[in-house]
Amino acid sequence: MAKKNGSIMYKCSNCGYSQPRWLGRCPDCGEWNTLEEIIIDKNAVTAAGRGSEQAQKQKPLSLGSVKAQEQSRFTTGIPEFDRVLGGGATKRSAILLGGEPGIGKSTLLLQTTASISKSISADQKVLYISGEESAAQIKERADRLELDSSNIQILCTSRLEDSLDALDSLNPVFVIIDSIQTIYSAEAGIVPGTVNQLKYCANEFISWVKERDSVLIMTAHVTKEGTIAGPKSLEHMVDTVISFEHNSDDVRFLHAQKNRFGSVDEIGIFSMTEKGLIPVSDPASLFLTKRKNQQPAGVACTPVFEGSRVFLVEIQALTVPAKASISRIYSEKIDSGRVARVAAVIEKRCGLCFSDQDIYVNVAGGIRLAESSIDAALASALYSARTDLPIAANTAVFGELSLAGEIRPVGKSKQRIKAAENLGFSKVITPDDDDGMVKVSDIKALVKAVFQK
Repeated sequence: MAKKNGSIMYKCSNCGYSQPRWLGRCPDCGEWNTLEEIIIDKNAVTAAGRGSEQAQKQKPLSLGSVKAQEQSRFTTGIPEFDRVLGGGATKRSAILLGGEPGIGKSTLLLQTTASISKSISADQKVLYISGEESAAQIKERADRLELDSSNIQILCTSRLEDSLDALDSLNPVFVIIDSIQTIYSAEAGIVPGTVNQLKYCANEFISWVKERDSVLIMTAHVTKEGTIAGPKSLEHMVDTVISFEHNSDDVRFLHAQKNRFGSVDEIGIFSMTEKGLIPVSDPASLFLTKRKNQQPAGVACTPVFEGSRVFLVEIQALTVPAKASISRIYSEKIDSGRVARVAAVIEKRCGLCFSDQDIYVNVAGGIRLAESSIDAALASALYSARTDLPIAANTAVFGELSLAGEIRPVGKSKQRIKAAENLGFSKVITPDDDDGMVKVSDIKALVKAVFQK
């Protein structure tokens, strides 16, 4: 039946098969009641311009008539990865994974594809598209990691058209693009990695996955500042943006900067070994330094929340006379503005001078801290470093510091105290609330509680 500027077709929401008549069962994938009416626009072509395929017109529909997807997630088989994704990979979603060269992006995704290939049925496919490595290199890595790669489909190409043809023919449930910066299309030029290429190729992959019950993960290069290379619109186009970072050791941190299907507060922790990335299942004490002797000055421990888990972390501070007329603050894992503010409060309320000192602040283990509960521990570490008075090793501190010198309560105090006690901290200094073991209300009371014998 003809329509103005278009004709009606029926398209399967599961596999993408289309035909001019409605059927109760899709002839291609065999699913029932999945053929939906669409309108084909004969005056438009798809962005890739492949063949004679025409772009479909979209019709408005009532939101109340839309059925929520059941079982819209499936697990990757890697608990720490599932945690960051919000409980598993969401179908019809596009994920962008960024990280430094050699950090382990390809290793993580190869382990993920191997795990998923074991959990899916025999007629479902997993496709790994690589524009950076050959099939032999990927196979060598899989053998070194002792992964079962028999059910993984490999395509080594940089051409967008080859990738889209493989997607249409295999209809995989899980797709890896490694990396999106290496993919190019003749429609957008012949040089990969340009702004037009990134937006054009990413849009084609995302458009494909949005019409099928599949998951797309694209890896991305990063700049020397650690941000994802390319236009910022690339991060707006995808559903989830995940950052892969590491410290000076073999510990890797996976956290979401954007997630439409879950929280961005969760963090995944891995240990890089010769057998690949191993999830750290109990990282509560991972960031604490084990010492046989007395704890040095300038070190304070605090419980912090990352998503649904509590970690005990060690904040380290050092103060030395300024080498120039203007003092400086060197802090990577804690915002330098926060360090300056806490030092100013101590100088004003306790009379301890920091204006003539260079301040160095670090977090053991390389984890970044941003929540306000670390203020009290940061103040304790700075005071300890400036006075050269060590804090007792069995002491943990948390609380928010106001500009008036007040120690304000923070959320989930009971969980923080319990985590500290489980790791052997017998003295927990908290804000003035009903949960604290040692209660303090301002910066002067905090200094007295921390440093009294």
